[in-house]
Order: sequence, then C-alpha cells, then structure tokens
Amino acid sequence: MSALTDPPPAPPEAALRQRLLEEVAALPSLPGVYRYFDLQGAVLYVGKARNLRKRVSSYFQKDHGGTRIGVMVARIHRLETTVVRNEAEALLLENNLIKALSPRFNILFRDDKSYPYLKITGPAGKAVGAEPAASVDQEPGAPQRFPRVAYYRGSVDRRHRYFGPYPGAWAVKETIQLIQKAFRLRTCEDTVFANRTRPCLLYQIRRCSGPCVGLVDVKTYARDVADAETFLLGRSQEVLDGLQHRMMAHAEVLEFEKAAEIRNQISALSRVLHQQSVDRSSLGDDDLEVDVLAVKVQGGRACVNLAMVRGGRHLGDRAHFPQHLEDAAAWHVAALEEGEALAEEAVEGQGEAGGQGSSPPSPEQQVLQAFLLQHYASQSPPALLLLSEPVDACVIEALSALAGRRVQVQHQPRGQRKVWLEMARQGCGLALARLLAEEGSQRERTRALVEALDLDVADLDHFRVECFDVSHTAGEATQASCVVYEGHAMRSDQYRRFNVEGVTGGDDYAAMRQVLSRRYARLAEAVAQRRHEAVSSVEAGDVGLADPATAGAPPAQGSGSPSARSGPRLPDLVLVDGGRGQVSMAREVFEELGLDLSLIVGVEKGDKRKVGLEELVFADGREKVYLGADSAALMLVAQIRDEAHRFAITGMRARRASVRTGGSRLEEIPGVGPRKRARLLQRFGGIRGVAQATAEELASVEGISVALAEDIYKALR
Repeated sequence: MSALTDPPPAPPEAALRQRLLEEVAALPSLPGVYRYFDLQGAVLYVGKARNLRKRVSSYFQKDHGGTRIGVMVARIHRLETTVVRNEAEALLLENNLIKALSPRFNILFRDDKSYPYLKITGPAGKAVGAEPAASVDQEPGAPQRFPRVAYYRGSVDRRHRYFGPYPGAWAVKETIQLIQKAFRLRTCEDTVFANRTRPCLLYQIRRCSGPCVGLVDVKTYARDVADAETFLLGRSQEVLDGLQHRMMAHAEVLEFEKAAEIRNQISALSRVLHQQSVDRSSLGDDDLEVDVLAVKVQGGRACVNLAMVRGGRHLGDRAHFPQHLEDAAAWHVAALEEGEALAEEAVEGQGEAGGQGSSPPSPEQQVLQAFLLQHYASQSPPALLLLSEPVDACVIEALSALAGRRVQVQHQPRGQRKVWLEMARQGCGLALARLLAEEGSQRERTRALVEALDLDVADLDHFRVECFDVSHTAGEATQASCVVYEGHAMRSDQYRRFNVEGVTGGDDYAAMRQVLSRRYARLAEAVAQRRHEAVSSVEAGDVGLADPATAGAPPAQGSGSPSARSGPRLPDLVLVDGGRGQVSMAREVFEELGLDLSLIVGVEKGDKRKVGLEELVFADGREKVYLGADSAALMLVAQIRDEAHRFAITGMRARRASVRTGGSRLEEIPGVGPRKRARLLQRFGGIRGVAQATAEELASVEGISVALAEDIYKALR
C-alpha cells in the first residue's frame, strides 16, 4: 500500500541523461523554441532554433565537465519545445517567454516603468477644425470642444492623439512648455475648465488662449491644435509657412493686432526651433521618427543606451542594464568555443545578415538583439533604427512583423544620423562607467559588512540581507516592511509589506513577532524539506541530482527573481530596526522555527538617536558592536535600515489614509456616493465609527435610507 502512496524516487543521473537524450533524438528538424527546467520546475533557459534537433542536441553531445556551461546543463531536469513556421516567429515567441518567465540563464532587460507620451485629448485637430465656426461667447464651458495637451503614461487608445514615446517625464514636460509658448493650448483638467469664471495665470503670462471663458472661438483653437500636431510630427516649416501667410493676410486688411499676435507666435516657435542643435534642413522624412541604440559591454556588465528622435527633435536618452549577462554569455560562448552545432547555426545566421562573415555574434550583438526584441515586444518600433552593432536579418524581420510594416536598420550611418549615433555611444559609455563605479563602491560596502560581522559568506555576489521595520501612528494602521539587499543592490521587486492585525496598538514587539513568524515559518519548512529530500536522494544513490552539502546553498548570481531560484532560501543576515527588545523577540521566533540565531542583528540607535552612532545588537549572545561613524559597513547598514523605514512609513500612511477616509470599503457599497460617504464619516468620526454604528443610527444620516443603511451595516460587518 505504501508503494502506491509514496512518491517515486527521483531517477538516477544516468537514467535522467538517457531520458533527455531520447527526447532530443525525437525532436523535429524544424524551427522552434525550447525551454529547460530544473528539478524544482523553475525555468533555466529559453532559446530559439531554426533546427530544434540540431540546436538542442549540441548541449548534450559532450561532457562539459566543471565549466560554467557544464554546471548549467547538469541542472536540466526536463525540456519542452514549441514548433513554429520560421525563425522570425521563433524569435518573437522566445522573447515573449523570456519576459514572462524570467529564465535564469537568459539576458534579461527589466523596465518597470512604461515610456511616457504627450497626449492631446479628444479628436484630432482636423476633426475639431471641421466643426462650424462659433462666436466667442457660445463656447465657454465646453471642454470637449477644446482639446488639452497633457502628460500621459499607460496604454494608448483611439479616443485621443498620442505623440512619443519620450525617454522620460522631463522630455514630455519640456515639450508641453514649448507647445504652450508657441500655440497656447490649455493644460487644465476638464473639471477645472468647466468651472472657470475668469482666466487663470497661464492666460496672463500668454501660455494659454483662455478657451475656458470664451476668449477664443472653436475654429481658431482647432487651428492651433492642428498646428501643434503638425509641429509634433516634425513638419515645423509647414507650420511656419502657414503662420506667415496668415500674418500677411491680416496685415493686408489692416488687422494689425491679430497680425502682431501671429508675429509673436512665429517668434516663439522660431526660438524653440533655434534651441535644437540639429540642422533641420538636412533632415529627410525618414529622420522624423528614429530610435538610436548604442551598446557597450565592460567589466561583466552591459549597457544599452536608447536615444529617441521624434518630429526631428532629439528628445534625450535612457540607459538600460541587463541582468544575467555573465551566465547567459557563458551559455552561448562555451558552446561556440567547442565548435558544436550551436556555433555552426550561429555562423549561418550571421552570414545571412551580411557583413559579419563567419564570425559568431559578439557579446555586444547578443545584448543588443535581446534588447531589441524585448523592448519592442511591448511597443511598436519606429520606421528607422540606428544601431551601433549589426544584427541578424531574422531580428529585422521579427521587428517588421511586430510593427506591421518594414523597419529600416542602419549601423554605419552618415551625416546627422552619424552624429546621433555618436551621441548615443558617448552616453552609453558614461552610463556604464557610472554604474561600474557605483557597484564597485557598493561591493566594498558589502565586503566591509561581511568582514565586520565575521560572516561565513562563500561569494559576496550572493550575499543576501533582509531588514524589517514596524510603523504606525499611535497604534493606528500598524504596518511592517521587509526590504531585501542582494547582489550589492536593493531588490525592490522582492520587498514585502505586512498588515499587522490582532495585536495591541503600539506594541512593536508583538508586531515584530507576528511579522517574523509570517515571513520565515513557511520558508523554514521549505528549507527543511529540501534538506530532507537531498539526504534521501543521496541515500538512494542519486548524488548527481541533489547534494545535502549544497541543499541550503545560495543560488547563482542574478537569482533575484523568485521564479529563477532553485528553491526558497534563507538570508545571510536578518536586520531588525531596534535594540535588545526587538532582537529578543526575533530570537524567540527563530528558536521556535529552529533557525540559526546568528543571522539576527538589531540596529540600535545611538545617543540622542544621532546618525552614525548606531550599535549592532546580536541575538546569539555576542557583545554589542560599534562600527564607527565613517565605517563603510555602517553606511550599508544605515542604507538598508533607512530603506526599510521608508517602505514601512509609506505603506502605513497609505493604510492610515484609507482607514480615516473609509478607503474603498464605503466606495464599494452600491448607492454610497461621495456626498453620502462624507456625511457618514463626518457623523461617526471615521470608518471605525461607521462600522460600529447600528442600522438605525446609519439611517438617521441625511440621504441614507433604511434599505441603504442595512446594506452598509452588512457590508462593514
């Protein structure tokens, strides 16, 4: 009976390898995408191939020994493949899976912020301009007839006009200021617009034409909107010619005041154009929408600098830094050096691109191609890309498929395009140098902390710290934070907040006990289970798949993503913002969970809570340590502690505001609008008072019927 219920033992290494070889032999010789998984089911690698059998077999044909690629191949427990029609489709599917799964050994770009746009609300300028002319005093209070220019970030739709994307918020705001100076379009919200009775300050300083109070008619405003759109599309000379013609027409009929206004508009627009360092007369139609990309690899890190040209204007650049670079490069380069089928296919692909001969892709080319496909998977590429490195023809084909039109790519441009590319290259080098300098300083801080605390850390790049802090306002809205420091950087994607419930308000010790128990109880069980499985595997003779000596070892570099880790892992250091009391509470939790007490360190504030006088308190009985105000180790501890404090404070304030205003609890009740919600909160002094009130008391509030009072009473119980 036990044989039926007990899980089958993991297959031995030889049997596992034989099974993988049989699966590889059965693969078709067709284009597709393959995925490797480890024993825990985490995705190790996603790759594409024009010949699945040839590509996948290259990883298993030889014994890679103790090399980096050998360690990677040894972790493969199963594989999956997907067949597609051509290599371009394989590229697109590969990068969609990379973005979704975050594999451990792929070059991965993370961009947690979408690119901003400049938005002109409502229909396009031509549509508004098509409306019949109206008198000045007919149109105030109709915001939909007077489009506004605004900053926007998010998904676009067809209801409005969007220009961009821009490299950053500053570029959008600068462009909005230019539009205000040259075309005097409104920027106010519709609610403000509809309730104005006199023009605002922007009208006084000639940054708005005052449509809110009827100082401009619909037709004139629509013409300004159309001119602004034409300018944003890069056809500035067309706008200037139109303004010049209108100015002369007014002058001929002796309307000198109107002619003077247009003259001032021409002057403002000319100043805007003069500020651009680009010789606009040398630009063609293909130079109006351009992305310029430069890449540099140095010191084990890489940078891709993306500069944007929109409407013929250089809007600035943004640097991107990939993760998993070293492991991903080793995955490719090791196979290339051994001359296996993987290298042969890479050579064939470079030959198709034309211009690289028989050389395999360089690290710069690998990084640039990964960025192109991952970046433009979420937004359409412009018609022209200027690149510092050549790329495969299949990459260009895939980009064209994403855009739904032909995308032109150049890596040796001339004229103004060459100037743009050189600017991007220079910015790329500066950004990478700055990153390496910052990482070098941060690495030294990590080393100083490990040495100061005499920690047993095999590899500094895998050193992980978790720090906890509790925040509340006189016991109200208690919330705790957990921030993570790993790989010499704060890992914001792994931060966690904990709502503390069931403890006396203001009892920080009980709150810390609850948070640490919730954080580490399940993790302690998982680690214990992993060690048990490792021991069982060794006893079963499966030494190749699990080693109890490494069962609790940290994962390889870049394993910040939970999906990329081979399993749960305890931190190397647990920082608690507090002195002996907080450390004592943490010690009790760790003793109950059977965890190592030497992991716990409290950060005790010094005399008069002055920064730089903090002392470290240990849970395992060691004496307190003062590192010194100028200690690099203390600087790192303070950095992590301050981040935990900031994260806890912001969460607590948001929760407190939600509690005091009723948050979404009242908003979610049908029939309770802003006025009724305000009356309820005012009558009972907050959401707590509303929740404690009876149905009869609720019904006594103006506007609250008996039926609605019953609904509120039930919803808040």
